[in-house]
Amino acid sequence: MSEAPHITFDLDTPGVSTGHLVVPKGADCEALSLPVFSLNKGEGPRLLITGGCHGDELEGPIVARRLVEWLPERQTCGRVIILPVLNPPAVQAWSRNTPIDGLNLNRVFPGRVDGSVTERIADAVSRLLLPAADTVFDLHSFGPTWDFPPASTTHPIADVDLMAQTLQMAAAFKLPVTLLWDHHDTHGMFDTWAHSQGKVFVCAEFGGGTVGADNLVIYEAGVRNALIALGLVEGKAEFPTFRQQKSGQTLETHPPDELKSPAPGIFEPRCSVLDEVNQGDLIGILHPMNSLSGESIDIRAPGTSVVFAIRSGAHVDVNEGVALVARPLNT
Repeated sequence: MSEAPHITFDLDTPGVSTGHLVVPKGADCEALSLPVFSLNKGEGPRLLITGGCHGDELEGPIVARRLVEWLPERQTCGRVIILPVLNPPAVQAWSRNTPIDGLNLNRVFPGRVDGSVTERIADAVSRLLLPAADTVFDLHSFGPTWDFPPASTTHPIADVDLMAQTLQMAAAFKLPVTLLWDHHDTHGMFDTWAHSQGKVFVCAEFGGGTVGADNLVIYEAGVRNALIALGLVEGKAEFPTFRQQKSGQTLETHPPDELKSPAPGIFEPRCSVLDEVNQGDLIGILHPMNSLSGESIDIRAPGTSVVFAIRSGAHVDVNEGVALVARPLNT
């Protein structure tokens, strides 16, 4: 290892600073230089905004770049650090995982200084950027084969006070859905690690993987709403309009709420995100393709719920997710 991870400027410098987070080279690749923006206006909230954790989720990096241009004339206090692309090799390859080592950056936190490149990225962020913030917004989308409403999400947190703060921050985005997601696979996630460090962390899931102008307007408005709620900028927050609706809802989901394919085939959705369904309602149809005599299989709602994600027409393997449902959060 030729050098330690470092930032090429002092985050405490007043005003606008730009430079790089340098991730040291290893046996698998040369050093990486990740562009970093910082706007330090003294006392106040300390916020870290990241995008590009998964390389096939491009809305986050775009919104992060827009914020770099928008913030200097509007931020009134505190400090905002923006890292538009956490994982450059994955973004360049339009790949969820890092193509060099095959790892998912959002499953290796806090990383390893002597690990593979994905682990070294996580280590650099954990060591140098996370301690500089009290709140983190990590900008994602839901991947290219899903339809998903713009949502601010978090996972259950054992610390009751931190859970309440995080849900309040997530709701401040005023996106169509605020989601408490009891996920079965949270080991090594960026937010899980940040929560363990006492940070408020909100993951914004920005729809499917196809970048569209209308959706980007909604996503950016949601982040600006959250900046207003933090007190970093002045203004009045508004619910962005999504599919002719302006109201948001807070939902919760658990592992059994993921509907999976009972066989390989092509999934045909028969409902849309945010549709309300009752037990037995048709969610979609799985069409087997390995035999002309095989009957199509109905995928039905397990109970009264809201469809918050649905596979947008794709070939799926057996036991692969095709839809996710949720219910209003019981607080």
